[in-house]
Amino acid sequence: MKRALPALLLIVIVLGAGIWYFTRSDTAPPGYQGYVEGDLVQMAPEEGGRIDRLLVDAGDQVTQGQLLFTLDAAMQTAQVEEAKARLKQMQAQAENLRAAEQRPEQIAVLEATRERAQAALEFSRGDFNRQRTLFDKGYSSQSRLDQAEAAFERDKAALQEAERQIEAARLSGRSAEIAAAEAAVHVAEAALQQAETRLAKRRVVSSVAARVQDVYFRPGEVVNAGQPVLALLPPANLKFRFYVPETVLATLVLGQTVAVTCDSCPADLQARITFISREAEFTPPVIFSEQERSKLVFRAEARPLTDIALPVGLPISVAPEPRLAAEAVP
Repeated sequence: MKRALPALLLIVIVLGAGIWYFTRSDTAPPGYQGYVEGDLVQMAPEEGGRIDRLLVDAGDQVTQGQLLFTLDAAMQTAQVEEAKARLKQMQAQAENLRAAEQRPEQIAVLEATRERAQAALEFSRGDFNRQRTLFDKGYSSQSRLDQAEAAFERDKAALQEAERQIEAARLSGRSAEIAAAEAAVHVAEAALQQAETRLAKRRVVSSVAARVQDVYFRPGEVVNAGQPVLALLPPANLKFRFYVPETVLATLVLGQTVAVTCDSCPADLQARITFISREAEFTPPVIFSEQERSKLVFRAEARPLTDIALPVGLPISVAPEPRLAAEAVP
């Protein structure tokens, strides 16, 4: 019996130490649980079409201005060639008027041209006003509004051209004729510029230096105007989203520095709080802490103080650093 007492005493001591250790760990203030988040830059074409080439893939690092993907541009290329031919025709007619002594009277034909231009202008004016109303209500894209505006300006210039041609035909001198021909040249130049702009928009380049986070469409698939083809994640858009209980919410302020830890994260990783929600929400299912489960928490976000490459969705733990509270932005 006496020999069993030391063994029994040792077991009691071990059990007591274990209970004290786990009780102390549970009552110690844990870090706020969260995960890595990123503000993605969605790259989409301004006009719809079939994807011709995709030059990047998920995980690739791209630079600003780098070509990402192209859309089929057969129709836009044909429009550019047509506009070039039209411009050459107008330039040749202007040169011919500058060199000729006289030209035959064609007032009736020119008046019919003016009526046709007037009808086209009324149509394009109505379309432009309709597209502007839809754009203001959020039902139409900027590219459709730009096309309607360009068509309206083109038809307005065409009407001016027809009117000036009629005036020139009724004059005995050549100055009005030459002015009308030059106006036609300007119309053709505007049409060529519009066609070249639409052709250039078939090539989508990166607006920032970033990493390709995801690719939604592949070559051969058709996308609509404004529909993202891929998503970019610039390093500056990386952030930490975490959740804090109401009892410690008052201890956090915007601009406060916090310490961030995670598996394989570098030591002394710090971030600055940039957002604190004013509304409580339930703990999200990604947070598995027993102490935080079934409680209302407040969402907060912090930006890393240094550039760091971490995968989106990585679980992290955030702990405020009271000694750095003085660095908070007032």
